[in-house]
Amino acid sequence: MEHFVIKGGKPLSGSVRVQGAKNAALPIMAATVLSGGKHEIDGVPDLTDISTMCKILEALGAKIRRTGTKMEVNTNSIQISHIPDDLMSRMRSSIFLMGPLLARLNRVSVTRPGGCAIGNRPIDIHLKGLTKLGAEIREEDGVIHCSASHLTGAEVVLDFPSVGATENVMMAAVLAKGKTTIINAAREPEIIDLQNFLNQMGANIQGAGSSVIVIHGVRELRSISYQIIPDRIVAGTLVAAAAATGGEMVLEHVVPEHLTSVLELLKRAGLQMEIERERLWVRASRRLKALDHVVTEPYPGFPTDMQPQMMASLSLAEGTSRLSEQIFESRLKHVPELRRMGADLHIEDNTVIIRGLPKLCGAVVTATDLRAGAALAIAGLAAEGTTIVKGIEHIDRGYYQLENVFSQLGADITRKKIDPSSS
Repeated sequence: MEHFVIKGGKPLSGSVRVQGAKNAALPIMAATVLSGGKHEIDGVPDLTDISTMCKILEALGAKIRRTGTKMEVNTNSIQISHIPDDLMSRMRSSIFLMGPLLARLNRVSVTRPGGCAIGNRPIDIHLKGLTKLGAEIREEDGVIHCSASHLTGAEVVLDFPSVGATENVMMAAVLAKGKTTIINAAREPEIIDLQNFLNQMGANIQGAGSSVIVIHGVRELRSISYQIIPDRIVAGTLVAAAAATGGEMVLEHVVPEHLTSVLELLKRAGLQMEIERERLWVRASRRLKALDHVVTEPYPGFPTDMQPQMMASLSLAEGTSRLSEQIFESRLKHVPELRRMGADLHIEDNTVIIRGLPKLCGAVVTATDLRAGAALAIAGLAAEGTTIVKGIEHIDRGYYQLENVFSQLGADITRKKIDPSSS
């Protein structure tokens, strides 16, 4: 077990390249199952979630080679349709393999997936979508068995614009007979990236990025080479860190329009910025101003994955802000940890009242999930004194060597082993 030791109070400054998007890489890795061959994917970040997906694919029969951010996935030998239970329990994104395995092998069996404990995330919406395409589903002894002699296109209306369900149905439908229409589809940039990947493989998909996606099934797909998009949440985290510390930075390899809702809010709060095609300059020349009411919403609204980081930044803003979490009911576990650092936060139902303070103080805090961990690191960078962030295994699921990224920007942050005798 490891933790971060952060000596705060230094404005971040410098230039940094944003890693490839984890939430684009995972479904694209799953999509390689749809066609035998050697797929080459570039821009894949070296994260624990990516490693887990590699282990799952290898357990199914794939062969994987990695060189830096480049990955070769050979799916010629995939014959196994059961995803190992211990790997399913580590990561929610393992559910992405249901659609591709069903389309290729006509069967798949899984246990319910794990992941961050941020609230109830049922997979029923995934199963309902696959059932519409002709899958038969039964659950025995905690194992979900899904089978279909063939898949047939259909109209699939999602109860909620779930990213995972949208992508799962997309991947199942590309080899289904006929036309599939997904209504109330999620609109995230990662879904557009998946559509582009699948279309290069030979699929016929239109509409990703809108609420209606149309898929015309094809008989077969081919292996390809592909470049993953930059990670918008990592970019947003870095911008929030600049805002919290009163810093200035240039982000390279970024798609600013993927961050529109985040940047608009921080601009209202007083952050200066200049936007170019794949480059973003930001500077916090003065203390942020409070924001009246920030509400998490499905894309293109303000993302739930940026809520903890925004809260950390607003904890130092001038005035009182309100931040409401509408996506996950248990995504406020970082509130008591930020309070340990002196943040003035008050919870009313799903809304946090944030009374901004001129400073936070270093403390020992624990990351309860991926984005909460990033928020605590941001708070530690801005705080006076030393902050110790425990539970950084959560952070490693979505940020590649975050301590090195912040160090590159001038932060005093190190990763250290926890001495068991001191706990």
